[in-house]
Amino acid sequence: MEVLAASGNPLTTAAAIRILCKGGNAIDAGVAAGLAAAVVEPMASYSLASEVAALIYDAKKRVVVALNGQGPAPKKATVDYFRNLGKSLIPVGPGHEAPLAFTVPGAVAAWILALDRYGTLSLGEVLEPAIDYADRGFPIYSDMTKKLELKGVRRQITEFFPQGAKYFFPGGHVPQPGERFVQKDLANVLKTLVEAEASVRPRGRSSALHAAADEFYKGKIAEAIVRFSDEVGGLLSFEDFTEYQSKTESPVKTIYKDIEVFGHQTWSQSATLLQALNILDAFDLRKIGHNTPLYIHLIAETLKLVMADREKYYGDPEFVRVPLDELLSKEYAAERRKLINLDKAHPGMPPFGDPIAVKAVGGMLDVAPNETLSGIDDSGTTHLSIVDREGNIFVATPSGGKLDSGVVVPGFGFALSHRSEIFSLDKSHANALAPGKRPRTTLVCYLACKRGEPWMTFGTPGGDDQTQADLQFFLNVVEFGMNPQEAVAAPRFSSNSFPGSFYPHGYFPGKLNLEAGFAAHVSDELILKGHQVTRVDHVGQGAIVMLLDRESGVRSAGTDPRRPTCAFGW
Repeated sequence: MEVLAASGNPLTTAAAIRILCKGGNAIDAGVAAGLAAAVVEPMASYSLASEVAALIYDAKKRVVVALNGQGPAPKKATVDYFRNLGKSLIPVGPGHEAPLAFTVPGAVAAWILALDRYGTLSLGEVLEPAIDYADRGFPIYSDMTKKLELKGVRRQITEFFPQGAKYFFPGGHVPQPGERFVQKDLANVLKTLVEAEASVRPRGRSSALHAAADEFYKGKIAEAIVRFSDEVGGLLSFEDFTEYQSKTESPVKTIYKDIEVFGHQTWSQSATLLQALNILDAFDLRKIGHNTPLYIHLIAETLKLVMADREKYYGDPEFVRVPLDELLSKEYAAERRKLINLDKAHPGMPPFGDPIAVKAVGGMLDVAPNETLSGIDDSGTTHLSIVDREGNIFVATPSGGKLDSGVVVPGFGFALSHRSEIFSLDKSHANALAPGKRPRTTLVCYLACKRGEPWMTFGTPGGDDQTQADLQFFLNVVEFGMNPQEAVAAPRFSSNSFPGSFYPHGYFPGKLNLEAGFAAHVSDELILKGHQVTRVDHVGQGAIVMLLDRESGVRSAGTDPRRPTCAFGW
């Protein structure tokens, strides 16, 4: 199999395949899939005006590049502003306050930057599938209907942001599976970007792509978004848009056994997985056994340690000094490892470490239990992974702009992201709110290499569960020899024994979530170790693992049965 594409929806995957058949490379196809997903996956907490974390492998240069498409907080958004409103947290709802958490849309600039640097086709060409889906419509699928039928979703849209009802309740009813879902307003926005690109095409491909980005960030689209933000109580300004830039960065990495694992800087929670691998490297996981009570206990206790470090140290590295090299050192991992008791669970979030002094304990965070569910539905977000004949790779996790929040820009058909809810209003916190600062997003995706060659990509939706589930996929393949489909289908677990990223930042000391696939005796033994076990329907949905085996020449993908994901290749 030479070409392979996988995503959270069959139509998204079809968009990627359409571009690959047209002669585009993996980056062209990945951008096409990302933009198509903004049309066909509106219930996946994802719209055009959102954000994305992505990794690109340039086969010709043999390098991995990280794409930072997380938009920042508005210039007007300050800790003092929210404190003067009497807020201790940045609210999103349910209710009318979601606009206070608007961030600058980052994904459009990121998609265009990826095309400019690493793609081959025009924006108009890669937008063809998305425009087609928006203009002519696509059949509603059951997941969309189920989400729209939720009482809280209907109330949020109809009572607080009724402009969203035009798009989601045509004729006043919930659209049923099989009905055609047409988004003319969104199609017109996409066509406007194509027209802007075409208007300066004689100046060259790069200039034309920049013109399309300028149309979104410096033209009438930005003006309309800012007007809407003002009307609903948001803090976005036109200057926020004109000054925004997505960027490419060097990825962060660690080595587990002989495998290099690449992720993102600390504007993402990505490095928590790398820290966890460093801690686990000294254990014989195969001997412990897959998904045994001891294995689950060990992984859960490791995750608590790295999430404590996340809470203490992770933030936008342009605003806060993050000791990332020290956090990812093997020496520091060896010290943190000493805190794991194989017989007894830590009752809550453990102490954070001192990576600079290479000490296991640096102090305790003063975090009160908050056993209130966060306002995140972990069925939200989506993921995609593409590889082409030449070996170029594009792997991305886009999210934000939850359309079922109802915060839809009238006449444009897309919602705005409220990811500022992730920020802390404690000025001393690494993830404290500041104008122009990126929130420490939950969005992650990973690429692993063997002997300098790409070997595996993996990612999933799921908020704070993302790195936790991704760690399990990686170990399922590396330690237990599972194929990609087995790796994503296997039962999963996650911890809530740390503050959640999303409002109201629920913290459930000792809570351990188990999917239904675990036997009763596993749960019983974990309870005896001190875990507060809760059964859940799923830990993340829409996971994708792609394996690129150079020795056999086989490329394979596993897609999550928990959601209508889809992989296709030839």
